[in-house]
Order: sequence, then C-alpha cells, then structure tokens
Amino acid sequence: MKIQEIQDNIVQDFSFFDDWEGRYQHLIDLGKDLAELSEEEKKEGNLVKGCQSNVWLASEYKGDKVFYKADSDAILPKGIAALLVQIYSGQTPQEILKSNEDFIEKIGLQEFLSPTRANGLLAMIKQIKFYAIAFDAKRN
Repeated sequence: MKIQEIQDNIVQDFSFFDDWEGRYQHLIDLGKDLAELSEEEKKEGNLVKGCQSNVWLASEYKGDKVFYKADSDAILPKGIAALLVQIYSGQTPQEILKSNEDFIEKIGLQEFLSPTRANGLLAMIKQIKFYAIAFDAKRN
C-alpha cells in the first residue's frame, strides 16, 4: 500500500473519534501493539534526538524497501512512533522522501500535542527521512 493510502486510512480512523480523549486512547492502543525493540536495538545511535522521552528508531534496508521498528519508554510517544512505523515501514526510500506529512494536520495531532511532544513528532519524522536518505544514497 502506498504512503498516501495509509495516511488516508489513518485520517479516516481518527475521524471516528469525536474528541481527543478517544484519539489519545487510539494512539495509546497503537503503542501497545508495537513490538518492543531488543536491548541491542535500544542503543544510543537509534535514540531520536529532540524527543522529550526516550524514543528509539531502528531501520533496516531489505530489497529496495526500508523497514522501521520503534519503541519508547513513554506511552504517548510510543503510540506516535507506532503510527509513523505503520506509515513509512515497507516503503522505498524515494517514496518516503517524496511523501508529505499533511495527515498530522488532518487528524489534528499537532493541536493536541504539547510543544515539546510536537517537536518530538517532527524529530521522529526527520529521523525516518534521514534513514531514507542514507539508504537511497547507498542504493546509488
């Protein structure tokens, strides 16, 4: 499935919730379903800089696609990380790099997050795209 289709599905999922309490709980549930990283994957190099909590993002390049795994020691960032893994994992570096993040505004996520959490979200996206750039450069 293409990134835009996944984002559209997420926007639709979040539209079923009338308030932020439901959306917040949905994010928490996404985080609960996220597989935990191994202790080896929770290394300093995978720590996302700019997050208030500890968030780790690991990546792997298989075939022509990038696969992401994430974890956090806090429940809400873990849910946000799960959302991003759902969107970007299994895509080519080129698809990741040309994608936009308008789904964030469409689901109202930035309005709901504190400024430090919003910065953490942007830091996670930046790290995802950084990995895509690195894998794209390795491919060429």
